[in-house]
Amino acid sequence: MATTLAPTLSARLSLTPKTTLVGLLDGAWWPRSRDLTAELPPLVDALEERYGRITRVTVNPTHWPVVPHTVPATGHTVHVGWFTEQDPDKMILLSYTVGRCDLLVIPPETEPAAAARLMTAAALPGSVLAAGVLMSDEAATGRRMRDARSSEDSWETDGGSGIPPLRHPVVGARMIPMPGSPRR
Repeated sequence: MATTLAPTLSARLSLTPKTTLVGLLDGAWWPRSRDLTAELPPLVDALEERYGRITRVTVNPTHWPVVPHTVPATGHTVHVGWFTEQDPDKMILLSYTVGRCDLLVIPPETEPAAAARLMTAAALPGSVLAAGVLMSDEAATGRRMRDARSSEDSWETDGGSGIPPLRHPVVGARMIPMPGSPRR
């Protein structure tokens, strides 16, 4: 009986374009789960062309339930370290050839629209916004959008959305002449 392996999904990744502008982040990564053993190999493979062989990764263990010491990648092993002082929304990847790559890590449960905004913001060349700042800004944006939708929904259900019908003068009502209009 032959066993087939499930195809690995590509990394959801957005990198800053190559430019002379240096920012705090080199892009963003949106993993599908909080399992570093499953998520790191596709990420490392996606970064290899631009950054060379990734050999080490550091994370803050706050958002990762299990932080393995090593993760097998294509043709080599990636060593994983953790530091509680590191921004919990950031991952640092190290390679022998290019050096360092700092990525915003977008939580897997993030809505696609919010993830798209975060991936775009993190990949802006020369951005001085840290990972934690981007995440808190997006949380505030998400709250404002939810509040706006909620108030719009309540406006719709309160009957405030429709244009009121035009009122016709009541037959027999007394008309008051406006100043400057001829009297009849």
